[in-house]
Amino acid sequence: MKQNVFRFLADLRFAISILLIIASSSIIGTVIEQDQSIEIYKLNYPLTNRIFGFLSWDIILKFGFDHVYKTWWFITFILLFGISLLTCTILQQFPSLRIARRCQFFRTIDQFRLLNISTNLRHLPITQLLFRVKEKQYSIFQQKNIIYCYKGLIGRIAPIIVHFSMILILSGAVFGALNGFKAQEIIPKTETFHVQNILSNGQLTRIPKVSMRINDFWINYTKTTTVTQFYSDVSILNVDGNEIERKTIFVNSPITYHDIDYYQTDWNLIGLRVKNENSSILQYPLISIFNNRNKVWLTWIPIDQQLQNGLTILLDNLEGYCSIYNETGRFIGNLELNESFNSNISITLMDIISSTGLQIKIDPGIPLIYTGFLFLMISTLISYITYSQIWIIQNEKEIFIGGNTTRAAFDFEIEFFKLIK
Repeated sequence: MKQNVFRFLADLRFAISILLIIASSSIIGTVIEQDQSIEIYKLNYPLTNRIFGFLSWDIILKFGFDHVYKTWWFITFILLFGISLLTCTILQQFPSLRIARRCQFFRTIDQFRLLNISTNLRHLPITQLLFRVKEKQYSIFQQKNIIYCYKGLIGRIAPIIVHFSMILILSGAVFGALNGFKAQEIIPKTETFHVQNILSNGQLTRIPKVSMRINDFWINYTKTTTVTQFYSDVSILNVDGNEIERKTIFVNSPITYHDIDYYQTDWNLIGLRVKNENSSILQYPLISIFNNRNKVWLTWIPIDQQLQNGLTILLDNLEGYCSIYNETGRFIGNLELNESFNSNISITLMDIISSTGLQIKIDPGIPLIYTGFLFLMISTLISYITYSQIWIIQNEKEIFIGGNTTRAAFDFEIEFFKLIK
C-alpha cells in the first residue's frame, strides 16, 4: 500500500494536475486585488452584480481569494507538489541515473533492431573503429568481443536539478508567505516613526521593533514643473534613539537594514506654517484634491479676528511657493518661503510641511527563490548536453554497430556515419 501511495505521488499526471491547480490559483490572486480592505471588495464585487454570475465579495472573503498566497489550501497544494517532485526524484530520477551509469552490453545481434540507427561493417578494423569512438569523447567498456560506449552522462542529471530548483522555489514562496510582511507609512518630515500600518503579514511574521527618522524630503522638477524624482533622507535608529545607518532613498533605490527594505513610494503635503503680525507661528492643514489628474493642495487662512474673511492658499508642487486667492476666488499673487504678504493682516510663509510615503517589506523567501531560478537556468544549459550510446559486437569478420541518443538525433546520425565511413 505504501508503494502504491508513493507511486501515485510520483506519477506525472498527478504532478501536472497539482501544478494546474496552483497556476489557476495564482491567476485568481493576480486578477483579484490582494490584501485590501473589506470596503474595497464590497465596492468592486457587489452582491447585486456578481461577476460571472457568482463572484462577489462574500465568496472572495469566504475562500480567501483576498489573500490567496497565504491560505492553507494554497500552501497545501504547494507542499503536495513539492512532495510529488521529491518522490519522483527518489523513485524515478535517481534509479534512471544509476541505470545510465551501468555498462549495458548487448549480448545478441537481434538487440540492434531496437535501436534508432544500426548497421554492420566488413571493411573497418575494430581497432580503428574504437580509436574514432575515443576521439568523439566516448567512454568505452569492453568484454571480449562486445563493446559499450556512452558520453554526455551529465545531461541525465538535468531533470534532477530541475526538480531540486522547483522545490527551492516553492519552499521560498511558502517561507516568504508565512514570515514576510508589508507595511505602508506616511511620515511628516523630521518625524520619527515605528512600523504600525501593516498591510499584509504571514502567520509566523514577527514585526521588527525598529524606529526611523525622516531627516528631510525634497523633489526635483523639470522646467515644466513635472516631477522627475523625489527623495527622502532617512536614518535608522537603535533603541536609544541613536543613528546607526543613514541613506538618501528614492524610487527603486531603497535602504535595507536587517533584511528589511524601505522603499520610497509616495509623498504628500500636509500643512503650512505662517507667522502673523504678532510674530506668532501658526500651522494650517492642507487638503488635497484632484484637478484634471493633477494633485492640488489648499487651505484657508483667516485675515480678521472674527474669522469672517480669509485667504485661500493653493499649492500644486513643492518648489517653495504658493498661490493666494481672495474671497471671490480672484488670484492676487504668489507667496514664497520667508516672504511677507500684507492684507488686513501681515503673514509670512515660514515652511511647507511635507510627508513622505514609505513601503516597508521583508520577504525572507527571496534568497531561496533566486537560488532556485539559478539552478533552473543551470539545468537548462545542462539539458543541451546529449546523452548518446553506442553498442558494438564483433562476430568473426563482421562488426555490428548501432546507437541511440536522447536528443539532437540528426547530429547523432551525422556523427555515427562519420564513425563508420
